[in-house]
Amino acid sequence: MTAAPQARDERPILVTGGAGFIGSNIAHRLAREGHRVIVYDALVRDGVKRNLDWLKTNHGDLIDVRVADIRDEAAITDAVQASQAVFHMAAQVAVTTSLADPRDDFAINIAGTLNVLEAARLSPEAPAVIFASTNKVYGDLADLAFDETANGYQPVDPLVNAYGIGESRPLDFHTPYGCSKGAADQYVLDYARSYGVPGAVLRMSCIYGERQMGTEDQGWVAHFLIRALEGRAIDIYGDGHQVRDILEVGDAVDAYLALWSQIDRHAGHVFNLGGGPDNAVSLRMLLTEIEAIVGHSIDLRFGDWRAGDQRYFVADRRAADAALGLGTPADWRTGLRRLAAWLSAERNLPLGRSQPPAMKVAV
Repeated sequence: MTAAPQARDERPILVTGGAGFIGSNIAHRLAREGHRVIVYDALVRDGVKRNLDWLKTNHGDLIDVRVADIRDEAAITDAVQASQAVFHMAAQVAVTTSLADPRDDFAINIAGTLNVLEAARLSPEAPAVIFASTNKVYGDLADLAFDETANGYQPVDPLVNAYGIGESRPLDFHTPYGCSKGAADQYVLDYARSYGVPGAVLRMSCIYGERQMGTEDQGWVAHFLIRALEGRAIDIYGDGHQVRDILEVGDAVDAYLALWSQIDRHAGHVFNLGGGPDNAVSLRMLLTEIEAIVGHSIDLRFGDWRAGDQRYFVADRRAADAALGLGTPADWRTGLRRLAAWLSAERNLPLGRSQPPAMKVAV
């Protein structure tokens, strides 16, 4: 006998930080699939109002805007308890800001996440909570030995060199940002374990793509492109041989939605998410590619390494790929050109435009 089909859950889906870079892309995908989306955002970061206007223009009444802070317990409780799932993207996202104001970083990243989790725990039917964590929870990886090659720092350990950093890597929080995101990460996992809240964590490497505004503190791939399109110099902390695996945002959204769709199976689990070894690139390699895209050389200036800087981080994708059924991510050169074209159109920046001065960037 064939089972009767289950009725679709018509409750909206909450995206905290929903006007931000990754949040707006998640909200767009969900609305495109016909879901009502609560976009919860304090609208304090540069450019996010443009992302919100874009969402409303494209999706109209499917977008329910809540302009509020994640620290507002009443407002976030109301939004969480109205929702069938929460993509928790709202955060203080810059290492530099956390060093300047660790108390504010704590209040947003730890206390704000606890507000989300408590609202979910006390809901009549706890929504899924998918949390955006970071590779910074693994610290500076100072115990690993690296060779400096033409393609940047490469791990001496053959398994790490072949696959990247896996989820079994010990946590090692550096900087207030690393501490706050790492603590929030652990709260999500423990609420799944202790209270049965269906939560899970994605520890992200470097995500890039459309709707990334790119500042010196966060969104370095877009920031590099913006500076290059403007003909301005770029300052780099370190020697530029540091390696990151970069992932186009559409592939990141695939992972978030796949994790939500399988949350019954993966509650309490954590996955590393990045471009993987095939999309591992040193800053110097990426800047060389940007020079080819914009058609002129870039003035580079180098400063000291900073606390907690990783010479190398590449996510081992094997667990996420196997558990979530993810496809092959976009090639970084193709994705970089897509982002350059979007930024050129969005900011009306033709290739080769020249304009000083320099600005420092953290990665």
